[in-house]
Amino acid sequence: MSKAFTKESEDEEELELPQELPVGLKNYITPAGYQRLSDELDQLWKTERPVLVNTITWAASNGDRSENGDYIYGKKRLREIDRRIRFLSKRLDNAVVVDPSQRANCTQAFFGATVTVCGQDGEERSYSIVGVDEANAGRGLISWVSPLARALLKSQAGDVVAVHVPGGVDELDVVAVAYLPIKLFD
Repeated sequence: MSKAFTKESEDEEELELPQELPVGLKNYITPAGYQRLSDELDQLWKTERPVLVNTITWAASNGDRSENGDYIYGKKRLREIDRRIRFLSKRLDNAVVVDPSQRANCTQAFFGATVTVCGQDGEERSYSIVGVDEANAGRGLISWVSPLARALLKSQAGDVVAVHVPGGVDELDVVAVAYLPIKLFD
């Protein structure tokens, strides 16, 4: 069988695909999120890619490329980097940067708001509504297109919102809405 139809290794990891935006929606993002994506693009384009191209060029000059690990895996990594660069470029080109600090006096929950809610269990939790590329549910950063964020949008302190969860419907009391600086990472 031709090598073109075989896997390079059986334990090859599947690439994690980034979350796609629903068709027709804008790519809202906070200034910190935009900066993080821009920094990653610069790192890949200006640092990692040139070093990798030099390694591939050196490996190609060694002769037989069919059994040259540096060449084979270098080309594979280069494809991954180029794919990520294309993705980041498109994401940044289509990004609409929204600064939450511009809504400091707003009492309704919109993009960039940090909303504190109290669940039926009596426990208070805070969620910041951020862009798709910034979401990290474990840190309380929820994407503005998520069901929870959609339920919280336009709510105010004192409102009760219904969130559809796999077990049915969960009601959350909105305790507070604030526009605080959002930390994407420590």
